[in-house]
Amino acid sequence: MSLNKPAIFLSGAVIALFGVSPAFALPLSPGDRLRLFIPADSDLPESQRISGLYEVNLDGTLQFPFLDPIPAAGLELPQVEQQVSRTLVEKGLFRANGLRVSIKVFQWAPVQVNVSGATFEPGRVLINSQPTNSTSGNLVSIPTPIAGTIPVSGNYPPERYLTAAIRTAGGVTPDADIKNIRLVRNNQTQVIDLSGVFSGESERDVPLVAGDQVIVPRLDKIQNDLVRPSQLTPSVIPIFVSNATAPGATGNNDRATELAYGTRFSNAVVSSRCVGGNLSTSGKRRVTLMQTDRTTGKTTVIDQPVETLLRNSTDNTNNPFLMPRDGIVCYDSKNENTSGVLRFITDILNPFNILRGIFR
Repeated sequence: MSLNKPAIFLSGAVIALFGVSPAFALPLSPGDRLRLFIPADSDLPESQRISGLYEVNLDGTLQFPFLDPIPAAGLELPQVEQQVSRTLVEKGLFRANGLRVSIKVFQWAPVQVNVSGATFEPGRVLINSQPTNSTSGNLVSIPTPIAGTIPVSGNYPPERYLTAAIRTAGGVTPDADIKNIRLVRNNQTQVIDLSGVFSGESERDVPLVAGDQVIVPRLDKIQNDLVRPSQLTPSVIPIFVSNATAPGATGNNDRATELAYGTRFSNAVVSSRCVGGNLSTSGKRRVTLMQTDRTTGKTTVIDQPVETLLRNSTDNTNNPFLMPRDGIVCYDSKNENTSGVLRFITDILNPFNILRGIFR
């Protein structure tokens, strides 16, 4: 993972505080369930044993029998093991010589983090919310773009990372500054470069804990390279299509149509069946793209003849990428409207239709 220079000092402070590098740690959060095992307490009466299942409290501590609360949130398992061992010895419950303490994750809890800035749906998000479907507490299922939902075993929480939080917040917008994403934890800020997600360079994801704040800055430009499915962007987006007069058209329903993120206006026009048919009647169709700013409500409209859009598109101005909840409206040409009127008149004046109506 690449860190900007201002973040190096701050990262050092995090390492000094937690004793581990934040890039490699899997810190605990409230709600995490742990299995504590102390071989030495097997000789004690069952009521005095400490081994068992424990959950990190809302205040971030672990509560063991005979011990004061031990801080755990934000720490990695080896650190918690050291604290438990030291406390057991200090309280006189065990001798330091030969004491062994093992703490393993039984189940990773969902955590809430806040995501703001250049994402499609900023706000508080819940990550790692997939249900456990195993008595061991460690078997979960995660969605994949290719293989569908697959089971994952072990104590690795695949959705408790920075990229998952950003993706849950709708993914980054095309103007996101992905080289300077800020992670705020306990009033300390780490600046993280996630550009490797798009360039193919090696990147290590950052694990999150409950209460983390993620800030995605904005740039004053649109970056075409960010408009495609990835770990930081949606794989598909909802688009509203209206094409009421074309039989069987994609937009003839009250639900949004899903298209791959990175689809341009011209591709969506083809997908929504605004193109094709008899050139003499369909060649002069028009199409309109409506994009609404969700913050201000301002609507931007692009209206073009279909053939112009398909044959003369040159840039983002006349053939932009589609964004979530954009609207596309297809209009019939004048020839199609005239043809429809003539068909209607012909059906009315057709003598067979008249006789059929009389004897019905």
